[in-house]
Amino acid sequence: MANRTTGDILHSARQTLTTMEKGLADLSSGDPNRRVAGLHNLVVFGRAVTNVLQNLRSTEPDFDAWYAPHRAEMEGDPLLKYLYTLRSEILKEGILPLAVSTHIRQLRFPEDLARLGPPPPNAKGFFIGDSIGGSGWEVELADGRTEKYYARLPADIGGATVHLPDAPATHMGRPLKGNDVTTIGGAYVAYLRKLVMDAEHRFAQRKAED
Repeated sequence: MANRTTGDILHSARQTLTTMEKGLADLSSGDPNRRVAGLHNLVVFGRAVTNVLQNLRSTEPDFDAWYAPHRAEMEGDPLLKYLYTLRSEILKEGILPLAVSTHIRQLRFPEDLARLGPPPPNAKGFFIGDSIGGSGWEVELADGRTEKYYARLPADIGGATVHLPDAPATHMGRPLKGNDVTTIGGAYVAYLRKLVMDAEHRFAQRKAED
């Protein structure tokens, strides 16, 4: 878009970051139907944040001097490089390399299933911890196919944790607490939130002082 100002670009970067943060909220929600979309949005819009910021090159003569150390930091960080590659896999190949670990604290069968509410019509079985970390009922359809009906499993019964199995163990020189998607997503959002704030402080504040 022609004639965009520094303020326009920074506003767009902030909006893109907000979309990324919504992806993290979906990823952390525990709803398997939102989890995959949340990871997709987190990774794709995370990269978009840096793309938007680079538009400042057209309005700020010293942008490259400011951005160069940030770019070097991102290129040298194992987690940020991993997420950049993951974005390419998602966009080009539709790949989400998820792994799920399931833990059962206490399950009394069939008493505890009643806490999930009545099963849907034609339910023929119950599952815990599928490929995207969901639990619920297997429902037989009229044509003989079986579909999944997701339900929220009470935390005192158990749950599932979704991991990115090949993710690095460190970020910014420090060990990550785990390779679950919430930990990795939270670290990514925190890094880009700081990057946007740094850009706002450097360029928006200077414009206000001019």
